[in-house]
Amino acid sequence: MFDEKGITVDEAVEARKMKIADEDAWKLLSGADKIVVGKGKKMIEFDPKTDNKEDILKSCLGRTGNLRAPTLKIGSMLVVGFNEEMYNQYVG
Repeated sequence: MFDEKGITVDEAVEARKMKIADEDAWKLLSGADKIVVGKGKKMIEFDPKTDNKEDILKSCLGRTGNLRAPTLKIGSMLVVGFNEEMYNQYVG
């Protein structure tokens, strides 16, 4: 998908090798201006400055307690998880 849209990836982290959980995940999430989470066919938007920390973490962390993959940082926005509509709207 990225190649098709001419998008380059500045940094890629293998989620199976580098786990981002708990406070490390919140440090990354809280630094964003906007968080968009894709879960199945749903898309949820959060503002970490005003929205509830626990609600954001519940949506962004998987069953294992680690940040869901894929997570993309686009400018000051984070896109977490995958939803085709979300990617079409925010990624390309």
